Amino acid sequence: MAGASDWRAVPSLLCLRGELVVVGKSPDGDSIRFRPRQPELIRGLVNGDRARPSSDGTFQLRLDGIDTPETHYNGLAQPLGAAARDELLAWVGFSDLRWAGGEVSASTPASIPAAILTGLVDVNGRPVAFLAVGGGLPDDGVQAEVDLSATANAALLRSGAAYGTFYASTAPELRDAMRGLAREARTAGLGVWPDDASRGFTLSSQASIGPEGSLILPKLFRRCTDYLRSRNSRETLSEWMGRMGDQQDDEVSVGGAAPVRFRTLISQAGDKIALDADPLDLVFDEK
Repeated sequence: MAGASDWRAVPSLLCLRGELVVVGKSPDGDSIRFRPRQPELIRGLVNGDRARPSSDGTFQLRLDGIDTPETHYNGLAQPLGAAARDELLAWVGFSDLRWAGGEVSASTPASIPAAILTGLVDVNGRPVAFLAVGGGLPDDGVQAEVDLSATANAALLRSGAAYGTFYASTAPELRDAMRGLAREARTAGLGVWPDDASRGFTLSSQASIGPEGSLILPKLFRRCTDYLRSRNSRETLSEWMGRMGDQQDDEVSVGGAAPVRFRTLISQAGDKIALDADPLDLVFDEK
């Protein structure tokens, strides 16, 4: 769990205090439900009108700068997804979790006080946030500087439980710091990195990238999964992404170069697919 922090770092985002809730929910390694004390403040975020609370007043968060293996994307999962989810839940302080299907039916405690620092809401209606628990957190409703070291985002990058997945909407200083944590985990052979097959894997069926298959970058997993369901005969993944347009074919910068389409970084020969770029060099455009 996070410890006390003085929160002097870079740069400032809106702090919202509230509580994390998992009972009746399906958290994963980079997304969890949060009930803010002042939900009206979310409307003041960039694209705040996209945010829609559940009937219990909780919002689904997206933890900035990380992407963990999927546990339930359209009912489908990846290797190490459950491990990343369990690591996040333990880090924030939940224990004795009971599950009914894919939902938590009981936990100790029932909720956990937390703070998020956020500036925008993504296209799926989730506040994009840095998450912290424990003492020394900023006050509710203030602009606070991000102490990355005190966040769950950093913890999952440091352990290798999460891939670093970065967006242009995140401050460059924070992207650089998170990239450094991910590279250290990769060098040390932690978490996802020894198993990562993004640079070359077989895609003959969903099982190829399922829980017993190849582990690949989650953003690429989601596209491969949708491709398998809706491709035309003899259509390559890149061709399918181009046909789907912005929904599947993000703009992305590689190592600071001019943006290109995600499909141009993917090569395919038969059922052999490769991401022809270092995942940690990618910066995606936030839709």
